[in-house]
Order: sequence, then C-alpha cells, then structure tokens
Amino acid sequence: MIPLQSATPLPSAIAELLGLDPSNPAVLFVLAFVAAGAIVSVMLGMTAVLGIWGKRKITAAFTDRIAVNRHGPFGLLIIPADAVRLLSKELIVPEGVDRPAWDLAPLVVASSALLGFAVIPFGNGVQIADPEIGLAYVLATASIASLGLLMAGYASNNKYSFLGGLRAVAQNLAYEIPLVLTAASVVIFAGSLQLSTIVASQSETLVSLGGVAIPSWYAFVNPFAFVLFMAANLAEVGRNPFDIPEAPTEIVAGYQTEYSSVYFVLIYLGEFIHIFLGGAIVATIFLGGGAGPVLPGIVWFFIKMTAVYLFTQWARSAVPRLRIDQLIEIGWKGMLVLSFANLVLTAVIVGVIQ
Repeated sequence: MIPLQSATPLPSAIAELLGLDPSNPAVLFVLAFVAAGAIVSVMLGMTAVLGIWGKRKITAAFTDRIAVNRHGPFGLLIIPADAVRLLSKELIVPEGVDRPAWDLAPLVVASSALLGFAVIPFGNGVQIADPEIGLAYVLATASIASLGLLMAGYASNNKYSFLGGLRAVAQNLAYEIPLVLTAASVVIFAGSLQLSTIVASQSETLVSLGGVAIPSWYAFVNPFAFVLFMAANLAEVGRNPFDIPEAPTEIVAGYQTEYSSVYFVLIYLGEFIHIFLGGAIVATIFLGGGAGPVLPGIVWFFIKMTAVYLFTQWARSAVPRLRIDQLIEIGWKGMLVLSFANLVLTAVIVGVIQ
C-alpha cells in the first residue's frame, strides 16, 4: 500500500507550499475558496463526462444500442452540445407556482451535494477541511437534497410533481436511517467521526493469503454493513430499484416535471453529483479512501468512486423498479431491522475484542 494522505487540510498545505502563514485566518479564507473552486470544478467535470456521456454509453451497452457517436471523437462533444441546447431553452414558469420555493429548489438540490465534498479526503492530502464530526457533516449535507425535492414537488402546482416530492421524502426517511446506522457501525470500529481517522484505521493488513495482503477495509471487515450501505445508497441517490420519486411510467417525471432550461440542468446535475458524493462516502468509509498499490492515492480514490457510480448505472439498467409500498416495506421492515442488528453486533464484537 502507498502511504496514507496527510491529515493537513488542503488550504493549510497550499499556504505552506506558497510560503504563506497558515495561521492567518485571511490567508486560509482565500485559499479555502481556491481549494473549493478546484474540487468543485473537478467534480462538475466528472459529472458532465460520466453523467451525460458515460450514462448514455453504459445504458446503450446494456440495451445493445450504439448511443452517442456523432458529435466529436467518441461522441464526447455531446456534452457542450447538450449544455448549449438546455441553457438556451426558455425558462417556462407555470401558473400558480410558489415562486420563491420553486426558484430555490434546484439550487438546494445541486448545492447540498457539493457541500459534502468539503470534508472528503481525496487522497494525497487533498481535503478542504477535516472536522472531528466529518462523517456526520457529510451525511447531513447529503440529506438536505430531500428538502429541495419536496420544495420542487410542492411548489410546482402539479399533482404529479407533488406525488414525486412526497415519494422522495418517504423514500429518504425510510432509507436514510439505515444509511446512518450502518455508517455508525464503521464509527464504532474506527472510534471516530473524523474521516481522516476512519481512512487511517483501514491502513493495516487484515489477513495475508498466499502472499497477497488483504487490507482491513471495512468492506472486508464487515461485508454485511457494506452491502446494507450500498443498498441504502441506491435509495438515497434514486437509482433502480428505488427511482420511484421520478418514475416516468407513473408520475411523468415526478418532482422535476415542471422544470426547464437552467433549472432542469441544476436538478439533473444535482442528481448525478449526489451519486458521486455517495461513491465518495463509500470509498472513504468502506474502501480505504485513497489507499492502493502503485498509483497515487487520489487516483485510487477516483477509481473507487467511479466504480460505485458504475454500480448505480448497472442497477439502473438491470434491476426493475419497486412499487412505492414495496419500497417502504423493505425500508422499514427490512433495512431498518438489519441495520440495527448490524449496529448491535458490531458493538458486541468491538467490545469483546477490546
């Protein structure tokens, strides 16, 4: 394994590199904006490529189609073409909408996920901030999207949008609790909510088989929790079989039915940013963060995050959608019970070991 990344936040590291005083609040404030802008640019670029181009290619491969191949090499110029097409469309405001909430909803959906990346340790010291409550912070910011979806559905003055917003809230309530409880089992193992500490606690070798060292990633230490978290994450980001809030065969497009132009772009972008944030959380708390052989840590981190994204796209193409009653029943009667059982069992095992 390569060495773990430094726990020094990125703004302080940049200040030291430039010979500036890292204890100066004004310097850190400016450098924090620079670091945040760089990470946001990278994540938006990944979202544009994998969210627009990659999604179409992956779905086409599953359904035996060609997908985009006309605009530029490999069809990559479909990204700027779609951006121009969507942003140049008229922003249609339906009659009777609750305008303040209708306007704010797309911003809430898109920005909540970007806020979560502020504490994600990307590897090789790339982390804007490393608070002691990092895991609680990132889960809390990700959950803010539920408020945006409810605002969009309620404010649209459309019964299908309203149903989509209610479904989103019901789904997130049913699956965010198992998501948090499963993440709490990782906290019990690591003894901290600080993401850098959680990553560092996965740096040891779990077992060596035939000369191959298996790291103590929590996906190997507690595979049951890993599977539960991945399933709950699918519901959190609205991918099959949990894409019920925007089920096109039932409620047109759910909470986003009445949105067009730049507002639709923000909601669509927010959806994919949340998928990548979910992948970043999985990579951090279950897959050792940036740990990996040969390649730099930040490269390994993006590989792991992309692997989770590819899994969500596989689920989207291969798994049929559940009914809303089935989703709620699985969440409250299945996932919740299993996540509590996992939490109690983890606490017992850690208590016995210690």
